Amino acid sequence: MKNIRRSLAAVVLSVLPLMAAENPFLGNWALTIPGGQAGWLGVSETNGQLQASMLWAGGSPFPLSSVKVEGATLVLTRSHVDLKKMGVGRPVPQRELTMYRATLDGDTMSIATETKVDGKITAKAQFPGKRIVPPGAAPDLSQIKFSEPIELFNGKNLTGWRLTDPKAASGWSVKEGLLVNNVPAKKDKHYGNLRTDREFEDFNLTLEVRVPEHGNSGVYLRGIYEVQVFDSYGKPVDCHNMGAIYGRIAPTVAAEKKPGEWQTLDITLVERHATVILNGTKIIDNQPILGCTGGALTSDEFKPGPIYLQGDHTGVEYRHVVLRPAVK
Repeated sequence: MKNIRRSLAAVVLSVLPLMAAENPFLGNWALTIPGGQAGWLGVSETNGQLQASMLWAGGSPFPLSSVKVEGATLVLTRSHVDLKKMGVGRPVPQRELTMYRATLDGDTMSIATETKVDGKITAKAQFPGKRIVPPGAAPDLSQIKFSEPIELFNGKNLTGWRLTDPKAASGWSVKEGLLVNNVPAKKDKHYGNLRTDREFEDFNLTLEVRVPEHGNSGVYLRGIYEVQVFDSYGKPVDCHNMGAIYGRIAPTVAAEKKPGEWQTLDITLVERHATVILNGTKIIDNQPILGCTGGALTSDEFKPGPIYLQGDHTGVEYRHVVLRPAVK
């Protein structure tokens, strides 16, 4: 099996130079945006037309307004209307335009940005990107072996866990054997996310979670990919619903329970492919993840990382958090 994977990886790598010969900017790029946060850029071509999407720290990937190549430079534009900045003394929305100019040095990208608000330059920045090798074929999970289970949460205290940002306020505590996050409805400060001290590569993770009405949390795999935890009961299937790979892979079927009920998640991450079983129903089946999700600790998908639980949105409860690392 390992030889087959190596052969497939070799084929993928051999194809990359051909793609680059046509247009060296095509593909997915891991970005380290200003401030050190994780981002992502995807550039594709359909019927001779270039398209691009970008992830900027939080939220979901969004399409860019225009994409073109000028000589050795990729020029991207994002046009954005900020409705939130309407109000007293401002009867019209604020119009924001950001231009990204990217150049390449092998598989490394350098991006210079300029942002204009209502025609006036408000910000300039420069940041790097790195080409992401495609995930390749889905692994044969029947051939993957997992080691003995590790109880990440002992049901007694927060041993083995810490905030991703030590300066943030903590709503996390242990109550009656549950890992609980309490966040007030009206927050006057930033509440932190909770991560494991230990870091992992590929694994199977099982847990139980109880989401309140309108609750919103998330389980980050290796600190990079978010499995959404959300009160989406009764909503149409969407890539932002319970069990989705946030903003990237939608569940194939709605399997969430009503808010306030305990729900089970069984998540397998192997070779950047995700499988999610929600309440006994497989809703994502060994699908490739093409880049980090919003809120990722890093855009580098090729190093170990922690499990982290989103705590900056609303209250949530977890229990029976168990991980089995894949045997290499």
